[in-house]
Amino acid sequence: MVTLRPSRERGYADHGWLKSYHSFSFAGYYDPQHMGWGNLRVINEDWIAPGMGFGTHGHRDMEIVTYVLSGELAHKDSMGNVKGIPPGDVQRMSAGTGVQHSEFNHVPNDTTHLLQIWIEPNLRGVQPSYEQTTFPPSAKQGKLCLVASPDAAQGSVKIHADARLYAGLFEAGQTATLTLATGRKAYVHLVRGALNVNGVALKTGDAALLANEAEVVLTDADVAEVLVFDLCE
Repeated sequence: MVTLRPSRERGYADHGWLKSYHSFSFAGYYDPQHMGWGNLRVINEDWIAPGMGFGTHGHRDMEIVTYVLSGELAHKDSMGNVKGIPPGDVQRMSAGTGVQHSEFNHVPNDTTHLLQIWIEPNLRGVQPSYEQTTFPPSAKQGKLCLVASPDAAQGSVKIHADARLYAGLFEAGQTATLTLATGRKAYVHLVRGALNVNGVALKTGDAALLANEAEVVLTDADVAEVLVFDLCE
């Protein structure tokens, strides 16, 4: 079964300096029909104004993945990491027993556009940790590139969760198929462009929720950037 989640039906918040779409219930947006999918808990699409950002705040027992689309995000945390996250990098922070961090857009004249993703861990109380890896466009063009996994396979960042995250860039005529094990769920978020997921058409910002499907089949792409999650129940 494939269920379309149109972009326009996501939660939306406009804080002036921050504009954010919420795929699942988050902060002031609550929808009991959209509390997460499998162990995927949050996908927030954020636009952060120049010179603005999130002050120091805490997390625990959550796997947090940041995927920057444009601009750059400045990250600082209680583990001593001070990093810039440009487009093409995937950042993973395992909050574990607790971590404090801040995130700002220090680019003077450019909005930072990003996806922040939270995945529920399968191990709680782990030591907090941080990882950041660059995945160039060539690694994603015309295929699904593994960018996060529980075993750091294929150079992906390691998450303490029973989930795998793939990123892909697709032009017209390019297709991809991802096999799903029995009992797995999948979530496909279309970052930009257009494509079909198992025959269901997606446009920018749309998502597809898959259950009881043997595979994820991506076709009919039009300048598409996509994230595909292989998730447990």
